[in-house]
Amino acid sequence: MNPGRSRYRRAAVSLVGAVAVVGSIGACSTDSTTTGSSSQLTTTTTEAPTTTAQPSAAGGITDQQKQQLCTDLGEQLQEWRIQGPTLGRGGLNIVVQTWAAQSGAINLQVVQNRAIVDDITIENCPDVREEAMRSLDIPDLASGLVGF
Repeated sequence: MNPGRSRYRRAAVSLVGAVAVVGSIGACSTDSTTTGSSSQLTTTTTEAPTTTAQPSAAGGITDQQKQQLCTDLGEQLQEWRIQGPTLGRGGLNIVVQTWAAQSGAINLQVVQNRAIVDDITIENCPDVREEAMRSLDIPDLASGLVGF
């Protein structure tokens, strides 16, 4: 595969992911209205229905998707070691945004809880997680994510 073409494809996927994030945030807003006279106020709040509790923070994410995140992160470790923490953190964001953009459900879960990336990597690839944190000089992967 052409390396230049791959970068453009990743950039395009990242852009699509960012648009999906913005759309997801707007779709999850709540509507709160107040009705009644000043002596008797009634507040009505309309919220999106909630689903049953997930057994883990990464609920709904398949094992294949979890493994894909580990693979994607692992493929970047050498680059992050070379680039250093400042540039590497941008790379972390691109990898996670690209991975999350592949599914709107994952994208929304990451927006709501960035620590889900740590939960997945602790469970599926702790060695990759540790090396990424060491290379990027961050205490956890969630703290390295910007824009989620």
